[in-house]
Amino acid sequence: MSLKFWEKKKQHKPQSVAQEWFSAIVFAVIAATLIRWTTVEAYVVPTPSMENTILVGDYLFVSKFHYGTRTTSTPLQIPLTHQKIWGTNIPSYLDWIQLPSYRLPGIGKVKREDVVVFNIPPRNLNDGVDYPIQLKTNYVKRCVGIPGDIFEIQDKTIVVNGKPLGLPENMKFSYYVTSKDEITVRNLKRFELSQDDYTYFGRSSNNTVLYRMLLTHDQLSKLKSLPYIVSVAEDLSKSDGPEGDIFPSSEFSRWNGDHYGPLVIPAKGMTIAVNDSTLALYGETIRLYEHENVVIQKDQLLLDGERLNTYTFKQDYYFMMGDNRHNSLDSRYWGFVPEDHIVGKALFIWLSLDDEADLLNKVRWKRLFSLIE
Repeated sequence: MSLKFWEKKKQHKPQSVAQEWFSAIVFAVIAATLIRWTTVEAYVVPTPSMENTILVGDYLFVSKFHYGTRTTSTPLQIPLTHQKIWGTNIPSYLDWIQLPSYRLPGIGKVKREDVVVFNIPPRNLNDGVDYPIQLKTNYVKRCVGIPGDIFEIQDKTIVVNGKPLGLPENMKFSYYVTSKDEITVRNLKRFELSQDDYTYFGRSSNNTVLYRMLLTHDQLSKLKSLPYIVSVAEDLSKSDGPEGDIFPSSEFSRWNGDHYGPLVIPAKGMTIAVNDSTLALYGETIRLYEHENVVIQKDQLLLDGERLNTYTFKQDYYFMMGDNRHNSLDSRYWGFVPEDHIVGKALFIWLSLDDEADLLNKVRWKRLFSLIE
């Protein structure tokens, strides 16, 4: 009989400092990746399309669990990267393995007026690269139309299902401002106008100076009262006649950024008759986001070579717009956001940096930890 209870337990050799650091880094990367994938992710805003709700330089926390986390379709990817390896143009993923993506249960669905982060669908807005869905460029906009809505813009006012949608606080619209002389940067900053808010066109023949400015209602009122302002006029470039780059593209469309629709937003299970009118509105959406083997020929829709007389949508779609309506590239210009492109709900601003401010005023302290509404 072998009695070994008196023998000393085998002692493990202690890890070196390098091994401890390596283990800690691996654990941190795995934990951060799981948190980033399943719960919340941080984003920084590079453009002014959501001003004044969200400013350039705002750092957002975005909830993945509100609408449900998506499973990845590209498992061969460097953790904590998006499209490219940091500081390079080298892709951060390999497309050797492509998995179907699924959405896990969330605590709700996208609601009208939610501020949503999503993957921008069109290829031309993804550097011309056909990225997998989760690796497409991230945009943040306000959802103004949900599946099944009848969406319309009447003279800048959004109308959904026959009812006007409330305007976000401190919305901006575009105006032409004529001044007696150049307005100093100091005075422009007094009105909280950043470099993205104004364009200088130079002097006219009568020696006045012309600007294009994006202004809130309060900024507009204050500007009109200044003695050196000659006139302020609405910018009608998005109101007067059709815009050539409006969605959906059609030679017969009279729509523009301020007068748009009516348009029914596709919903999963919604069936349309196939004809030249419906294909003008929905043909590209079906071809790009519903099926791979779709061919559209004038008033015909061919799926796997078979002509269809009706079509039933496979997923929900949303209409997204920036709060800075006259300085936003949004659904009015590139179309619907498919449900499988939705990333999450913008929750709050955890940091805000002003690149145009001096060092002492770089942080916008009042914006820290403010909720996004």
